Amino acid sequence: MSGQRNATADLIADLAQRHRVQLTATESDVLARHISRLAGDDVVLDDIEQTLMSLQRAGHLSRRELVRLQARYLRESRP
Repeated sequence: MSGQRNATADLIADLAQRHRVQLTATESDVLARHISRLAGDDVVLDDIEQTLMSLQRAGHLSRRELVRLQARYLRESRP
């Protein structure tokens, strides 16, 4: 995983390792990326955020937990 590391990033990476969840992009992810780009909103999730999505898809995080962890990760990533 690349990108800035912080305590929450380490926690997310540990969860993924413990549950043997790997970073995976689905066809829906690719479609959503293209739709966002065409709409003028180039949304790019880093490896940590994509791993969060993979953990949620695999059933290891609720949607609420995903949002809370992503918010915490983004807060810690601010310069």
